[in-house]
Amino acid sequence: MIELYTSPTPNGYKTSVALEELEIPYNVHVVNLMNGDQKKKDFLKLNPNGRIPVIVDTDSDNLAIMESGAQLIYLAEKAGKLLPTEPVARSKVIQWLMFQMGGIGPMMGQANVFFRYWPGEKIQPAIDRYQNEGRRLFEVLETRLKDHEFLADDFSIADIANWCWVRIHKWSGISVDGLDGLQRWMSMMENRPACKKGVSVPIDIIEMMKSRKNETDMKETGSSIIQK
Repeated sequence: MIELYTSPTPNGYKTSVALEELEIPYNVHVVNLMNGDQKKKDFLKLNPNGRIPVIVDTDSDNLAIMESGAQLIYLAEKAGKLLPTEPVARSKVIQWLMFQMGGIGPMMGQANVFFRYWPGEKIQPAIDRYQNEGRRLFEVLETRLKDHEFLADDFSIADIANWCWVRIHKWSGISVDGLDGLQRWMSMMENRPACKKGVSVPIDIIEMMKSRKNETDMKETGSSIIQK
């Protein structure tokens, strides 16, 4: 059994979507970021970096794994799906997974900080910097997706990782206009039953964004968290 310690963030969704797609049984433990659960002693024993998500595999001597990318690789290998064993095909998946880990995630995360969560006066050069870089990275995705169904040869953990971030592009203030391949892929991912279920663990932040009150709460929560 997998014990999943998570919160409603793109990185958290990466692991819950993967668990759903791989059909691996799991239990959910909600980590309240506003309350600082991720900094408490028991959680830091699982992840000394104090970040979600974390998984614990009770079938492997309670092995704890931090970092969502590492979790995706571990789970795919455990299930024998969504990560090929053939070297060339595997390399393609890993490349696009690392593209998300090193590019999409950090740039969109910083766009969120400066566009949504920064307390006090907005720093427009920082907003422009991260939104422009986010858009550039979306255009890189477009070069692949305009004539390929998936990022690698077949549906994989690379698609899961990138989609869980790209789907919140409006919150980051990054446009997908004119990126037809990217939009086609996003729609296809959104219609996968396991993807739908995975991004509702523990709740779907996009649904939350539809309420002005919840949007305000998210901004206040984000502003508090980035200062911890």
